[in-house]
This record gives sequence, C-alpha cells and structure tokens, in this order.
Amino acid sequence: MRDEPGIVLVTGVMASGKSTVAQLLAERFERSVHVRGDMFRKMVVNGRVEMSPDVPEEAERQLLLRYRLAASTADAYREAGFRVVVQDVAVGPMLSDFVGFFRTRPLHVVVLCPRPDVVAEREAARGKKGYGAAWTPAMLDDVLRGTTPRIGLWLDTSDWTAERTVDEILRRLPEEGGVE
Repeated sequence: MRDEPGIVLVTGVMASGKSTVAQLLAERFERSVHVRGDMFRKMVVNGRVEMSPDVPEEAERQLLLRYRLAASTADAYREAGFRVVVQDVAVGPMLSDFVGFFRTRPLHVVVLCPRPDVVAEREAARGKKGYGAAWTPAMLDDVLRGTTPRIGLWLDTSDWTAERTVDEILRRLPEEGGVE
C-alpha cells in the first residue's frame, strides 16, 4: 500500500474529520498529493448554488462538476506517479457517481462515519461552519447511513484520534476499501 501509486477517496459528512485524516494519510506516502474537492466549489465566483435538502437541480449539476474535476485532477497526479488522497463530501447515491468519474485503479474509498453527536461537537469546535439552517449533523447522517451505497471501507471514528484513523485505514485498506 505504501509504495503503490493509486488513489484513496476519503468521504463522510461535514465535520467528520475528512480534511485532517486525508492530510495525515497523504503525509504517510513518499510522493503524495491531497486533492480537496471543495476547492473546486470555492472557485465559482458568481452563480454558485449550494446543496440543500431539497437538492436544487443546479446545485446537483455543480456538485457533479466538482466531483469530475476532483477525479480528473487526481487521475492526472496519479499518472505522474503520485499517491493521491482525494477528500470531499460525497454521500447518498452521488457517491457512486463520484467513484465512476475516476479512471485510475486501484481506487480505494474510505467513508468516515462518526456518530451525529460527535460531528456536532467537532463542528462547534472548528473555525469553519458547514451546518446551519439547511442541514444539521443528524440530517446529513441520515443521508449518509440511509441512502449512501456501501462502497469501500466504512469507519465509525467517533472515539478515535485522526492518527488512529489513519493507522486503521493503512492497516485495513489493502483488503477492504478497493472498488472496481
């Protein structure tokens, strides 16, 4: 796992630890890149439509574009010989769409799924805010657990540090996280 170039997609709800875990995971590889899917959302200067529970059509189009851009960026880095860790919120049926945009294999998927109360605590403790009037941690957790296909390695990281999570990913991913 350490020397094999490939891609790991780390996903989960907002404040599940994706950014921290993806960065720490990328740091474990000699030649690595951390692709933050949200950077493609932030590039939209005018006309951005945010995702909400009613799933506006334009928001869905923009989210799929973001996933395609992240996947193609990851594929390009992989082709250049880097180990790539991609991180983004991809829950519900759209996880399958995201996975389908990657050309590179092996592709591994890690779904971080701490309990909603833990997510709420983490959200309260961090500088940026992802939840508000549109979403609550419990609502997004319902989408994650109720409609997301069981792709890859699912980890309840409620009681783990980020370092422990990365150790567990590295230990289990060769056998459990691959997708075809």
